[in-house]
Amino acid sequence: MHTKTAISRVLSGLGAACVITALAACSTVQTTGSGSVGVERKQYMSSMVSEQALEQEAAQQYATLVGQAKAQGALDVDAAQTRRVQAITQKLIQHVGSFRPDATNWKWETHVLSSDEVNAWCMPGGKIAVYTGLINKIKPTDAELAAVIGHEMAHALREHSREQVSQKMATSVGLSVLSAVTGVGGAADLGSALSEVMFTLPNSRTHETEADRIGVELAARAGYDPRAAVTLWQKMGSLSAGSSPPEFLSTHPSAASRSSDLTEAANKVMPLYQQAGGK
Repeated sequence: MHTKTAISRVLSGLGAACVITALAACSTVQTTGSGSVGVERKQYMSSMVSEQALEQEAAQQYATLVGQAKAQGALDVDAAQTRRVQAITQKLIQHVGSFRPDATNWKWETHVLSSDEVNAWCMPGGKIAVYTGLINKIKPTDAELAAVIGHEMAHALREHSREQVSQKMATSVGLSVLSAVTGVGGAADLGSALSEVMFTLPNSRTHETEADRIGVELAARAGYDPRAAVTLWQKMGSLSAGSSPPEFLSTHPSAASRSSDLTEAANKVMPLYQQAGGK
C-alpha cells in the first residue's frame, strides 16, 4: 500500500512533465486527402516514429510471416483463390492516388494465408494478407471482398498503425522518466510496438469508421458496388451474433451504427461507381 502511494505521488509529480514531453514529440500530419467520403480528422504523429522506419519494419515482419507461411505450406495454396484476391487488390491499388498520390509508389504485395481465422490486414507500406477463413466462412462476392480489402488498405493509407505506435512510443517517453525514478517500466521498441498494434491491439472506433468510409470509396472507384460493404459487415456480424458487447463497451462500432454509416458512405460514392461502369 505504501509503495502504491509513493508511485502515485511520483506519477502525479511527473505527469505534467511527461505529457509536455510527449506532446512536444508529436506533430500534426495530413496523411490523406478527404476524398468524397469526407475523412478530415487531424492526426498526431510522434517524431520518434517516422513513416520510413515503420514501413521498413513492416516489410521485414511481413517477409518473415510470408516465409513462415511458405515453410508451413500455407502460402497461396489455392492458385485460383490467390489470383482472385490479387486481381481485386490490383484494381483497388489503381485508385489509392485519390487519397494519397505517394501510395501509388508503395511496394504493394498481397498473399493469401491458409488459416481458419476470419481476418485480413494491411501493414504500413501496403503489405496485405487475406486469410482463407474469411473467404471460406464469409463466402464474399467480389464486391464484398473488395470492401474488406479496401478497408484494410485504408488503415495503411491513413497510417493508423503509425498513429497507434506514436501513442505507445510517446507514452514510453513518460515511462522512461518514471523508470529512472522508480525502476519500473521503460521504452518500447519500434518492432514490438508495431507487432502489438498490428496483431494484438484493436483499432479504435474512429480508425474503423475512417477505414470503412475510405474502403467504400476505393471499391466504388474500382468498379465494385459500394453497397456490398453493408452486406459484408452483416455477414461478419452474423458470425459473432450474441457475443458482441454493447457499443459503449467496444472499440468497434456496433453493427447497427456501422451499417448506417456504410449506407450513407455508399450513397455518397454511387456516382463514382456509376462512372466506373457500375449500375
